[in-house]
Amino acid sequence: MDTISQPRQPTLFLGAEIYRGSTYGSAHPLAIPRVTTVIDLSRALGWLPRDVYRTSPRIRPAGLMAFHTPAYIAALQTAEASQSVTAEIRERHGLGTLSNPVYPEMFRRPATSAGGALLAADLVAAGHRVYHPAGGTHHGLPDRANGFCFFNDPVLAIMALRARGLRRIVYVDIDAHHCDGVEVAFPDTPEVRLISLHEEKRWPFTGALHDRGCGNFFNLPLPAGLNDDEYALALQELILPATASHRPDAVVLQCGADAVAEDPLSRLTLSNNAHWATVAALKDMAPRLLVLGGGGYNPWSVGRLWTGVWATLNGFDIPDRLPPGAEAIQRGLSWNRRAGKTPPEHWFTTLRDVPHNGGIRDVIRERVSLLAARLLAEV
Repeated sequence: MDTISQPRQPTLFLGAEIYRGSTYGSAHPLAIPRVTTVIDLSRALGWLPRDVYRTSPRIRPAGLMAFHTPAYIAALQTAEASQSVTAEIRERHGLGTLSNPVYPEMFRRPATSAGGALLAADLVAAGHRVYHPAGGTHHGLPDRANGFCFFNDPVLAIMALRARGLRRIVYVDIDAHHCDGVEVAFPDTPEVRLISLHEEKRWPFTGALHDRGCGNFFNLPLPAGLNDDEYALALQELILPATASHRPDAVVLQCGADAVAEDPLSRLTLSNNAHWATVAALKDMAPRLLVLGGGGYNPWSVGRLWTGVWATLNGFDIPDRLPPGAEAIQRGLSWNRRAGKTPPEHWFTTLRDVPHNGGIRDVIRERVSLLAARLLAEV
């Protein structure tokens, strides 16, 4: 694995104020605050000084054309300007649907996430670890919106890293939903290895165990009820050896928060400790690391998990109880999906979940063993 010759640069956080108050609409799963909650919690905990924060720029249309078609980019800009789409545009580009609705910032917001991906590539190439929680929109397709994702910033980041001379990339995706858009981009690129852990029999219904790409895809579909010990097996016997054996110049981790127990859009039941363990393990083995956000549709669990990711990247001690300012941020959140129900107290007062330990099911051992054997055969 490549190493950085110069001294380690500070770990940097990418954010933007466009995410504050911008939603996909009140009825959409992304009606919740996410990135700004992480920013606010990190600041309240004293973890986000001004010198490590960078504002994500908005990408220019020409930058998007590395992956997305000019017609699609233009259609998205037009839809934002008119706040409407024609039936033809809806059919061709997937805009104006329940999943990918028309809303006021529908071009500017994803263009800011994509701009962050390009800035992150520059910073990673310069020796920084970078955290871009607004990134991770891994379903976006070249010519259409898909699965809440208008652009595909992981693909744009990987392409930009490779253009900057970091040719060998490992992309690790631990979102509950398979990274179909990223697979579309790299089916014939052996220097880009994709490792995805995702819930089986869940949208987008891709990422089968035996899908190989050109030998660069390692997909591990997992059954509902996944616990931390089952995840740890996959981490130790698949993610880490598959990363190390590829000898990457850089690692990109999509750290979607929807695989935790409280999320409404999956039936995986991890604690956030599983995600933090992945970050901790990869940061120690990857000299160049970009961590993205992704899914996550419970505002309290997303804020807690992604703030803990930032702490893990920096080696900050996670307190047993949040200080008053951070607790006030959590108590100030609301969620229309939980209207009338009182959230559990630990969502307000802590970052760390109680670990969800348990036995390891045979089906998981068998799938991990199959992929591990395939990895050994290809080394």
